[in-house]
Amino acid sequence: MQIRRKMLGAAAVGVSAVLAVSACSPPEDGAGGGDATSVTWIISQPGSAWNHNTPEGGSVYLIQMVHGILPVPGYWSPEGQWEWNTDLIVNEPTLSEEDPLSWTYEINPDANWSDGEPITADDFIWAWKMNSGDDELCAEQCNSRGATLETLFESVEGSEDGKTVTVTMKEGSQHPGWFTFAGDGLYPSHVAEAEGFDLDTPEGMLESSNYFNDNPLTISGAQYIFDGAPELDGRIVKVANEEYYGEQPEIQEIILEVNTEESSWVAALTNGEVQGSSPATWSDDVLTQLESLENVEYGVQSGGSWEHLDLNTQNEALSDVALRQAIFTAIDVENIATRTYGEKFPEVEPRTNHVFSTTSEFHEDVITPTGQGAGDADAAMEILEEAGYELDGESLTLDGEAVPALRLRYTAGHVAREIIAELIQADLAEIGVTAEIETTDDLGGTLFEADYDLMIFGWSTTPDFYSSPHQYWFSESGSNFGGYSNDEVDELVEAAMNVPSPEESAVLANEAAAIVAEEAYVLPIVDTPAYFFYDTTYLGNVTDNNSQSRRALWNQHEWAAVE
Repeated sequence: MQIRRKMLGAAAVGVSAVLAVSACSPPEDGAGGGDATSVTWIISQPGSAWNHNTPEGGSVYLIQMVHGILPVPGYWSPEGQWEWNTDLIVNEPTLSEEDPLSWTYEINPDANWSDGEPITADDFIWAWKMNSGDDELCAEQCNSRGATLETLFESVEGSEDGKTVTVTMKEGSQHPGWFTFAGDGLYPSHVAEAEGFDLDTPEGMLESSNYFNDNPLTISGAQYIFDGAPELDGRIVKVANEEYYGEQPEIQEIILEVNTEESSWVAALTNGEVQGSSPATWSDDVLTQLESLENVEYGVQSGGSWEHLDLNTQNEALSDVALRQAIFTAIDVENIATRTYGEKFPEVEPRTNHVFSTTSEFHEDVITPTGQGAGDADAAMEILEEAGYELDGESLTLDGEAVPALRLRYTAGHVAREIIAELIQADLAEIGVTAEIETTDDLGGTLFEADYDLMIFGWSTTPDFYSSPHQYWFSESGSNFGGYSNDEVDELVEAAMNVPSPEESAVLANEAAAIVAEEAYVLPIVDTPAYFFYDTTYLGNVTDNNSQSRRALWNQHEWAAVE
C-alpha cells in the first residue's frame, strides 16, 4: 500500500468546480478548519434501494450509507481478520463439534434500538428468513441477492428474553465463513411488525423486505442515526445516536454527499466543503491533484473490488457461446488495465480468475488458457467462422443476418469505466461487432432488470469468498443478473460453501470458475486499485479498509477530531 502525507495548500491547481452543499463554512484562508465534530464525506455513486440484502440494494454505496445505523455482529479488519463487535455480542461465538453444527450469540442486555426496543433474536431470525432462499420462509425468496450462508441454516432461535441467539445448521452442512452471518447489518424486525407485516408467513416476510427496500430507517441500532430525510442519490446526514448502548463517537455528525463529478472533489476538499472520501471510482486527475496538496493524507492500494465485463445470456445473439467466446477473445485486457490504471498504479495487471486475485494463495489462472482477454482479433474470427459467422464488410453476419448492435453499459460519471467501454468498443469493431455505449444512473436497478447486453461493473470482495461463486453464478441467484445457467456449476458452487475448510472451498470455486470462463459469461478485467484521502486538519485515525465494502468509513465511530 502506498501512503503519502501532504500539507493542504490554499487551492488546488486547475480545478474550479465545487460541491453545491457545504458541511461547514471554510475559514477565510480556505485551508482547513471549521467544525471538527461535523465531517462531510464524498460517496462516489448513488444507492438504488435501502435493503442491502436485495440485488438492487446490495451495493457498496448503500452499505456505506447505512453503516453505523444497522448493528453488526462483527466485521473484517484492514488486515483481513474477523473481529466481533463486543458492543453488541458479549461472547465470542464458537462452532460446536456436533452434527448438526451450531453456535450461540449472547446479545448485550443493554443493546437497544434507538426507540427503546431491544435488539433481540427476532432481528437475527428476520435476517435468516430474508436470505434463506426458502419460499416457505419468505415468498419469492424475499428477492434476496443470494447471501447463501443462510440457506444452510435449519433454524435460528431465541431464548433468555431473546437476548440469546442459537443458530443451527442443517444436518451434514458446514460453512467456513459461518461467523459472517448478518455481517452487513441487522434490520429491526419490530418495525416490520408495527407496519402490520406477519413475519411468521412467507408473504409477510416478502412485504417486510420490500418495505425496508423502499424506506430508510428512522431508528438506529448503532452509533449513528439518520437526521432528516436521507436521499439515495443526494445527501445523507448521520448524527450521533444518543441512545447508543456503547461509547459515543467523537465525530457527532457525518454528512455523506453523493457526488459523481470527480473534477469537483479536490476543489471541495481545499475549500473545506468536504473532508475526505474513499471512492469506488478511479481518477488519475484526482490523484495528480492530491500529490500537490498539503495537510492531506491519501493512499493507493490494490484489491477490495474487481472490474469485469458481463454478458446477458438472455439476449438471443449472446445465447451463442461461440459469439461470447469471440467477443472476450477480441478484447485486450492488458491494454485496458494499462490505459485505465497504469499511469498512477504501474503494477496493475489483468485479473485471470473470477474469485481470487493473483496475490491469493488460492489463485489459478482460468482465463489465459481460453485465449480470452488477449485482444486477438484473428483468433476471435476463427472462432466465429467455425460457428458459421461471416464478416461482410465491417458487419458480422450469421446465416445472412447481421448480428445486432449490442448495448454496452456502465455507471455514469465513472471515468475509468468510460475508458474501458471505449476500448472494448474499438476492440469489438475489429470483428464486426457493434457496441453502442450507454450509461446508467441506477446501477442496481439496471443490473436487477438485466437492462443491458454487455455490462461493465465491479464486485467488492472480502476474505469470505466461500459464497461468492454461488452469488455470481448459481442459476437461481438474485445476483446472477445475466441469467447464466449450468447444472455442473450449480453443483460446484453449492458444494464450495458446504465444506469445512477454505482450502477445500477454493478447489471447488476454481473448478466452477474454469467452466464459467470456458463458456464466456464473465470476463475479469482487473483488481481495481482504490484510493482514499482526507484532510488532516480536521480528522485523525482514518484508515482505509479494502477487506470490506465500507472502506475508510469502517471505523467512522473511532475517527478523531483535530482541534
